Amino acid sequence: MSYRGTKINPDRFDKSQVKFYLILIPLALIMVLPILFIFAHALKPMNELFEWPPKFYAKNPTLDNFVNLFRETSASGIPFSRYLFNSIMVTAVGIIATIFITSISGYALSKLKFKLKEPLFKINQMALMFVPVAVIIPRYLTIATTGITNTMFAHILPLLAFPVGLFLVKQFIDQVPQELLEAAKLDGASDFQVYLRVIIPLIKPALATVGILAFQTFWNNVETSSIFVTSESKRTLAFYLSTLATNSTVAGQGMAAAAALLMFLPNLVFFIIVQSKVMDTMAHSGIK
Repeated sequence: MSYRGTKINPDRFDKSQVKFYLILIPLALIMVLPILFIFAHALKPMNELFEWPPKFYAKNPTLDNFVNLFRETSASGIPFSRYLFNSIMVTAVGIIATIFITSISGYALSKLKFKLKEPLFKINQMALMFVPVAVIIPRYLTIATTGITNTMFAHILPLLAFPVGLFLVKQFIDQVPQELLEAAKLDGASDFQVYLRVIIPLIKPALATVGILAFQTFWNNVETSSIFVTSESKRTLAFYLSTLATNSTVAGQGMAAAAALLMFLPNLVFFIIVQSKVMDTMAHSGIK
Protein backbone atom coordinates (compact mmCIF):
# COMPACT_ATOMS: atom_id res chain seq x y z
CA MET A 1 0.00 0.00 0.00
CA SER A 2 1.14 3.58 -0.55
CA TYR A 3 1.09 6.49 1.85
CA ARG A 4 0.48 9.99 0.51
CA GLY A 5 -0.27 11.88 3.68
CA THR A 6 -2.32 15.06 3.77
CA LYS A 7 -2.03 17.40 0.82
CA ILE A 8 -3.30 20.93 1.42
CA ASN A 9 -2.01 22.82 -1.63
CA PRO A 10 -4.38 22.62 -4.65
CA ASP A 11 -3.03 21.48 -8.02
CA ARG A 12 -4.89 24.09 -10.10
CA PHE A 13 -6.77 27.38 -9.80
CA ASP A 14 -10.51 27.35 -9.24
CA LYS A 15 -12.93 30.26 -9.09
CA SER A 16 -13.92 29.20 -5.59
CA GLN A 17 -10.44 30.31 -4.46
CA VAL A 18 -11.02 33.95 -5.44
CA LYS A 19 -12.41 34.87 -2.02
CA PHE A 20 -9.27 33.55 -0.39
CA TYR A 21 -7.00 35.51 -2.75
CA LEU A 22 -8.90 38.71 -2.00
CA ILE A 23 -7.84 38.33 1.63
CA LEU A 24 -4.43 36.71 1.24
CA ILE A 25 -2.93 38.95 -1.45
CA PRO A 26 -3.26 42.19 0.59
CA LEU A 27 -1.91 40.38 3.66
CA ALA A 28 1.01 39.01 1.63
CA LEU A 29 1.84 42.49 0.36
CA ILE A 30 1.89 43.81 3.91
CA MET A 31 4.13 40.95 5.07
CA VAL A 32 6.61 41.44 2.23
CA LEU A 33 7.13 45.12 3.09
CA PRO A 34 9.79 44.45 5.79
CA ILE A 35 11.76 42.34 3.29
CA LEU A 36 11.65 45.11 0.70
CA PHE A 37 12.70 47.63 3.35
CA ILE A 38 15.80 45.59 4.23
CA PHE A 39 16.89 45.68 0.58
CA ALA A 40 16.07 49.36 0.17
CA HIS A 41 17.77 50.34 3.44
CA ALA A 42 21.02 48.60 2.46
CA LEU A 43 21.08 50.48 -0.86
CA LYS A 44 20.52 53.94 0.60
CA PRO A 45 23.36 56.48 0.49
CA MET A 46 24.45 58.02 3.78
CA ASN A 47 22.31 61.15 3.50
CA GLU A 48 19.14 59.07 2.97
CA LEU A 49 19.85 56.79 5.93
CA PHE A 50 19.34 59.71 8.33
CA GLU A 51 16.69 61.53 6.35
CA TRP A 52 13.62 62.64 8.33
CA PRO A 53 10.93 61.64 7.85
CA PRO A 54 12.50 58.37 6.67
CA LYS A 55 11.67 57.11 3.20
CA PHE A 56 10.72 53.51 2.52
CA TYR A 57 12.64 53.36 -0.76
CA ALA A 58 16.08 54.52 -1.88
CA LYS A 59 15.88 57.55 -4.16
CA ASN A 60 19.51 57.18 -5.26
CA PRO A 61 20.42 53.51 -4.71
CA THR A 62 24.12 52.80 -4.31
CA LEU A 63 26.44 49.90 -3.48
CA ASP A 64 28.78 52.09 -1.43
CA ASN A 65 27.61 50.47 1.81
CA PHE A 66 28.75 47.06 0.59
CA VAL A 67 32.03 48.46 -0.73
CA ASN A 68 32.75 50.08 2.64
CA LEU A 69 31.76 46.88 4.45
CA PHE A 70 34.13 44.68 2.47
CA ARG A 71 36.87 47.29 2.79
CA GLU A 72 36.43 47.25 6.56
CA THR A 73 36.46 43.45 6.77
CA SER A 74 39.55 43.15 4.59
CA ALA A 75 41.40 45.53 6.92
CA SER A 76 40.73 43.38 9.99
CA GLY A 77 43.20 40.84 11.37
CA ILE A 78 40.99 37.88 10.49
CA PRO A 79 39.87 37.72 6.84
CA PHE A 80 36.17 37.88 6.02
CA SER A 81 36.41 34.49 4.32
CA ARG A 82 37.39 32.86 7.63
CA TYR A 83 34.22 34.05 9.38
CA LEU A 84 32.16 32.97 6.38
CA PHE A 85 33.79 29.53 6.33
CA ASN A 86 33.13 29.07 10.06
CA SER A 87 29.46 29.98 9.64
CA ILE A 88 28.97 27.69 6.64
CA MET A 89 30.67 24.75 8.36
CA VAL A 90 28.82 25.21 11.66
CA THR A 91 25.48 25.65 9.90
CA ALA A 92 25.93 22.64 7.60
CA VAL A 93 27.06 20.29 10.37
CA GLY A 94 24.39 21.65 12.70
CA ILE A 95 21.56 21.11 10.21
CA ILE A 96 22.63 17.54 9.41
CA ALA A 97 23.08 16.63 13.09
CA THR A 98 19.79 18.26 14.09
CA ILE A 99 17.81 16.51 11.36
CA PHE A 100 19.34 13.14 12.28
CA ILE A 101 18.77 13.54 16.02
CA THR A 102 15.20 14.85 15.73
CA SER A 103 14.17 12.26 13.13
CA ILE A 104 15.57 9.20 14.87
CA SER A 105 14.31 10.42 18.27
CA GLY A 106 10.89 11.19 16.81
CA TYR A 107 10.75 7.71 15.28
CA ALA A 108 11.61 6.12 18.63
CA LEU A 109 9.04 8.20 20.55
CA SER A 110 6.34 7.59 17.97
CA LYS A 111 6.69 3.96 16.86
CA LEU A 112 8.95 2.06 19.28
CA LYS A 113 7.97 0.69 22.67
CA PHE A 114 10.31 1.21 25.63
CA LYS A 115 10.25 2.33 29.24
CA LEU A 116 10.03 6.06 30.03
CA LYS A 117 8.74 6.79 26.53
CA GLU A 118 5.90 9.03 27.70
CA PRO A 119 7.93 10.85 30.41
CA LEU A 120 10.66 11.65 27.86
CA PHE A 121 8.15 13.16 25.46
CA LYS A 122 6.60 15.21 28.26
CA ILE A 123 10.06 16.50 29.20
CA ASN A 124 10.50 17.59 25.59
CA GLN A 125 7.16 19.41 25.74
CA MET A 126 8.20 21.12 28.96
CA ALA A 127 11.42 22.24 27.27
CA LEU A 128 9.32 24.20 24.78
CA MET A 129 8.50 26.66 27.57
CA PHE A 130 12.13 27.69 28.19
CA VAL A 131 13.52 30.69 26.34
CA PRO A 132 17.21 30.54 25.31
CA VAL A 133 18.22 33.09 27.96
CA ALA A 134 16.97 30.77 30.71
CA VAL A 135 19.42 28.00 29.77
CA ILE A 136 22.59 30.03 29.17
CA ILE A 137 24.16 29.01 32.49
CA PRO A 138 23.39 25.26 32.10
CA ARG A 139 24.73 25.44 28.56
CA TYR A 140 27.92 27.11 29.70
CA LEU A 141 28.43 24.53 32.47
CA THR A 142 27.89 21.72 29.94
CA ILE A 143 30.40 23.21 27.49
CA ALA A 144 32.97 23.86 30.22
CA THR A 145 32.56 20.37 31.72
CA THR A 146 32.97 18.60 28.38
CA GLY A 147 36.10 20.63 27.64
CA ILE A 148 35.05 21.92 24.23
CA THR A 149 35.23 25.61 25.09
CA ASN A 150 36.87 27.63 22.34
CA THR A 151 36.36 24.90 19.73
CA MET A 152 34.03 24.62 16.75
CA PHE A 153 32.00 22.05 18.68
CA ALA A 154 31.01 24.80 21.11
CA HIS A 155 28.97 26.36 18.30
CA ILE A 156 27.10 23.15 17.55
CA LEU A 157 26.56 21.13 20.73
CA PRO A 158 24.47 23.69 22.71
CA LEU A 159 21.99 24.05 19.84
CA LEU A 160 21.42 20.37 19.07
CA ALA A 161 18.68 20.15 21.69
CA PHE A 162 15.76 21.14 19.47
CA PRO A 163 12.41 20.55 21.24
CA VAL A 164 10.31 22.23 18.55
CA GLY A 165 11.84 20.09 15.81
CA LEU A 166 11.41 16.88 17.79
CA PHE A 167 7.76 17.72 18.49
CA LEU A 168 7.01 18.41 14.82
CA VAL A 169 8.75 15.28 13.57
CA LYS A 170 7.15 13.05 16.19
CA GLN A 171 3.66 14.35 15.36
CA PHE A 172 4.36 13.83 11.66
CA ILE A 173 5.55 10.25 12.16
CA ASP A 174 2.40 9.51 14.18
CA GLN A 175 0.47 9.76 10.89
CA VAL A 176 2.53 7.04 9.19
CA PRO A 177 0.43 3.84 9.09
CA GLN A 178 1.73 1.12 11.37
CA GLU A 179 1.05 -1.40 8.59
CA LEU A 180 3.93 0.00 6.55
CA LEU A 181 6.37 -0.63 9.37
CA GLU A 182 5.03 -4.10 10.04
CA ALA A 183 5.31 -5.02 6.36
CA ALA A 184 8.93 -3.89 6.33
CA LYS A 185 9.71 -5.92 9.44
CA LEU A 186 8.09 -8.99 7.90
CA ASP A 187 10.57 -8.59 5.04
CA GLY A 188 13.39 -8.79 7.57
CA ALA A 189 14.11 -5.09 8.09
CA SER A 190 15.57 -4.01 11.42
CA ASP A 191 14.34 -0.95 13.34
CA PHE A 192 17.15 1.17 11.88
CA GLN A 193 16.42 -0.07 8.34
CA VAL A 194 12.75 0.79 8.84
CA TYR A 195 13.79 4.26 9.98
CA LEU A 196 16.18 4.74 7.06
CA ARG A 197 14.17 3.21 4.21
CA VAL A 198 10.56 3.77 5.26
CA ILE A 199 10.31 6.63 7.73
CA ILE A 200 12.85 9.05 6.21
CA PRO A 201 11.26 9.11 2.69
CA LEU A 202 7.82 9.72 4.21
CA ILE A 203 8.77 12.57 6.54
CA LYS A 204 10.74 14.74 4.11
CA PRO A 205 8.29 17.65 4.57
CA ALA A 206 8.88 17.58 8.33
CA LEU A 207 12.64 17.36 7.84
CA ALA A 208 12.50 20.36 5.50
CA THR A 209 10.78 22.36 8.23
CA VAL A 210 13.33 21.28 10.81
CA GLY A 211 16.05 22.21 8.33
CA ILE A 212 14.66 25.74 7.97
CA LEU A 213 14.42 26.23 11.72
CA ALA A 214 17.88 24.76 12.30
CA PHE A 215 19.38 26.92 9.55
CA GLN A 216 18.00 30.08 11.15
CA THR A 217 19.22 28.96 14.57
CA PHE A 218 22.80 28.16 13.55
CA TRP A 219 23.31 30.85 10.90
CA ASN A 220 22.04 33.74 13.04
CA ASN A 221 23.53 32.56 16.33
CA VAL A 222 25.73 35.09 18.12
CA GLU A 223 25.56 33.66 21.64
CA THR A 224 28.05 30.82 21.20
CA SER A 225 30.74 33.05 19.70
CA SER A 226 30.43 35.61 22.47
CA ILE A 227 30.17 33.20 25.44
CA PHE A 228 31.85 29.92 24.55
CA VAL A 229 34.56 31.01 22.08
CA THR A 230 37.42 33.42 22.75
CA SER A 231 39.58 32.81 19.68
CA GLU A 232 38.68 35.28 16.94
CA SER A 233 39.53 32.77 14.20
CA LYS A 234 36.84 30.38 15.50
CA ARG A 235 34.01 32.89 15.62
CA THR A 236 31.21 33.10 13.08
CA LEU A 237 30.09 35.67 10.54
CA ALA A 238 26.97 36.55 12.53
CA PHE A 239 29.08 37.54 15.53
CA TYR A 240 31.54 39.55 13.46
CA LEU A 241 28.86 41.50 11.59
CA SER A 242 26.92 42.14 14.81
CA THR A 243 30.00 43.59 16.51
CA LEU A 244 30.76 45.62 13.40
CA ALA A 245 27.26 47.09 13.45
CA THR A 246 27.29 47.65 17.23
CA ASN A 247 30.69 49.33 17.35
CA SER A 248 30.26 51.40 14.20
CA THR A 249 29.89 55.17 14.40
CA VAL A 250 27.19 57.21 12.70
CA ALA A 251 29.21 56.98 9.50
CA GLY A 252 29.19 53.19 9.81
CA GLN A 253 25.43 52.77 9.80
CA GLY A 254 25.52 52.12 6.07
CA MET A 255 27.82 49.15 6.70
CA ALA A 256 25.43 47.95 9.40
CA ALA A 257 22.53 48.04 6.91
CA ALA A 258 24.58 46.12 4.34
CA ALA A 259 25.60 43.56 6.97
CA ALA A 260 21.97 43.05 7.97
CA LEU A 261 21.05 42.30 4.37
CA LEU A 262 23.96 39.85 3.97
CA MET A 263 22.84 37.94 7.07
CA PHE A 264 19.21 37.94 5.96
CA LEU A 265 19.70 36.77 2.34
CA PRO A 266 20.77 33.15 3.10
CA ASN A 267 17.70 32.75 5.34
CA LEU A 268 15.44 33.98 2.55
CA VAL A 269 17.04 31.82 -0.14
CA PHE A 270 16.99 28.68 2.01
CA PHE A 271 13.34 29.24 2.93
CA ILE A 272 12.30 29.78 -0.70
CA ILE A 273 13.97 26.51 -1.70
CA VAL A 274 12.17 24.35 0.87
CA GLN A 275 9.06 26.41 1.73
CA SER A 276 6.70 24.16 -0.24
CA LYS A 277 7.26 21.46 2.37
CA VAL A 278 6.47 23.62 5.39
CA MET A 279 2.68 23.77 5.11
CA ASP A 280 2.35 20.00 4.74
CA THR A 281 4.32 19.58 7.97
CA MET A 282 2.05 21.94 9.90
CA ALA A 283 -1.03 20.10 8.62
CA HIS A 284 0.32 16.72 9.75
CA SER A 285 1.39 18.05 13.15
CA GLY A 286 -2.15 19.19 13.92
CA ILE A 287 -3.91 15.97 12.85
CA LYS A 288 -5.00 13.57 15.57
